[in-house]
Amino acid sequence: MSPLGPFAPRDSDVPLAEGHIPGLKGAPMRTPMRPASGARPDPRLWASVAKALAARQAWIELYGLPGYGLTLGGPTADGFAVSPRDFRPLSEEAPRPLLSGKLTLAGLSLDAGAPVELWNSPTPSRAFAVELHSFNWLPAMMAQGERGVRETLSLTLAWQDVFSRWSPFSWDPDILARRVYHLACAGRRLAGAATEIERLRLTDILARQARQLLRPPGGVMGRAERLTAAAIAGCALTGKTGAAIRNKALKRLPSALAATVAPDGAHASRAPEKGLELLLDLLTLDDALAQLSEVTPEAVAEAISRLTLALRLQTLPDRRLAVFQGGGPSTAERIAAARAHDDAPAAPPSGAVGGLLRVSSPLLTVMVDVEAPALNAWSAAACSQPAALEVVCGRDRLFTSAGWTPRAMDRQALRLAHGASTLTLGEQPMSEPLGGWKGELLGPRLVGPALHVTRQHQEGDGAVWLEVEHDGWMPLYGLMHQRRLYIDQRLDELRAEERLHPPADRPEAARAIAAPYALRFQLEPGVQASLARDRRSILLRGPSGRGWWFRSDGPDVAIEPAVHIDDGLTRRSLQIVVRGSARTDAETKVRWKLSPAGASGDPD
Repeated sequence: MSPLGPFAPRDSDVPLAEGHIPGLKGAPMRTPMRPASGARPDPRLWASVAKALAARQAWIELYGLPGYGLTLGGPTADGFAVSPRDFRPLSEEAPRPLLSGKLTLAGLSLDAGAPVELWNSPTPSRAFAVELHSFNWLPAMMAQGERGVRETLSLTLAWQDVFSRWSPFSWDPDILARRVYHLACAGRRLAGAATEIERLRLTDILARQARQLLRPPGGVMGRAERLTAAAIAGCALTGKTGAAIRNKALKRLPSALAATVAPDGAHASRAPEKGLELLLDLLTLDDALAQLSEVTPEAVAEAISRLTLALRLQTLPDRRLAVFQGGGPSTAERIAAARAHDDAPAAPPSGAVGGLLRVSSPLLTVMVDVEAPALNAWSAAACSQPAALEVVCGRDRLFTSAGWTPRAMDRQALRLAHGASTLTLGEQPMSEPLGGWKGELLGPRLVGPALHVTRQHQEGDGAVWLEVEHDGWMPLYGLMHQRRLYIDQRLDELRAEERLHPPADRPEAARAIAAPYALRFQLEPGVQASLARDRRSILLRGPSGRGWWFRSDGPDVAIEPAVHIDDGLTRRSLQIVVRGSARTDAETKVRWKLSPAGASGDPD
């Protein structure tokens, strides 16, 4: 194992003859581009489309029948047995919901003179509607004291008046699961402010919706979360009503957890935030069962243990999550709440979980995506960003991704390689989200050629070596992308080499064309970047004020504007972009490194 040596002189330092592309000797001037069709869906996708279309129409027709609501009836619960604890802390920065019918959700506000008008008014955006019908505003509203409790009760009863009949959106399985969860956790307190008639209405509302959660439709994605919410509702309700719902949900939950939680604790979607949210739900279920003096099922206890181990590794030194595969960073308070029961809270210096490999030195922590995105239904929120990385220097997160999550459904392009700290070739994506009516039916899952990723990882005395390679650009350009990372743990220095090359097992010569590449490093919002006079070095400073030098021998190094998604809202940010061109019949290398400022040899 040997480190990457000093940067060699660049070809661009040598005067080029007219007609040459910088960084490519003898490359043609024009770069042939394929049609804009991009990645095409697998023909097998049509079978899933036909099946989902038929099932969706059947359930819409069945659940939309005038008398369908009668089938959701059952034994009447006379109250709430327990008050399940929601472990999610309220964010101090979150907008306080204004009472008397005005709510601020997803960055937008909606005014209404009375609770029932709120449910009858057009919402300003789909994201607002999802938050509204999921009752994600309920915990903040309840925190406003007795007035907030009474207002929540009025809004809940008004929702029932308007949406008691099943509808595809308001009774969507995932939206329904969050609404049931919030009502189950708040039910006992709401009942304390209700009249006898209102209390019985509350228990009936929760029981009917929990029973609906136990019925189709609803794919494998989110099944564990839906069953967990139903089981929590079964714990909250008294008598035979609660017991019947609870027992049915707990009977189905082990198989759903087996499909959702991998042996290493990773969520099947590969998004760390998804695993965090499921863990918080399961902790609430564990608490509710304890209040009933019932033993937590072994499958639930094991899932909590595995998810906790994974969360420990996925939490970076800035106390937030690694941002990969459609999962956001969450908050330090939320993560601390999920890890409060963890006996060994310190994260290991290195390890792998869910296709994310962590390596570190005393001041550097690097997380790299070393697996392909999730497939089929699990890819509805996946990101096509192989070999993407995040770098935390001290407690300053410098390199990250655009931070796309499903809360920003109108920013689908940020799920592709251009939205991460990795390398892209040309203008076409290696895969893309499913759109149009097929995307509405199956969800915006990723479609495109199969992606294969390999890795090698070695650790020695004071050094870590990681090599990741993928074939995502093979269908378009016949080139493999290899990312080689070397961490000098004594110097806290990260050295890297990006290598584009034809595969060795393809002896036939590829047609020689010039493929433009862009090596991007998405900067965390708030990170300052200054280009040095040598035009190859950039000084980076995070919130702590400590400086770090980024250097590259690429043909063109620039600081460009970018966007970052923060809890579904778009923020301005910056990105470092190293641009050049690669021959499709030869090898191209670009080297870069990240080192602390203040050492000898710093650029001017």
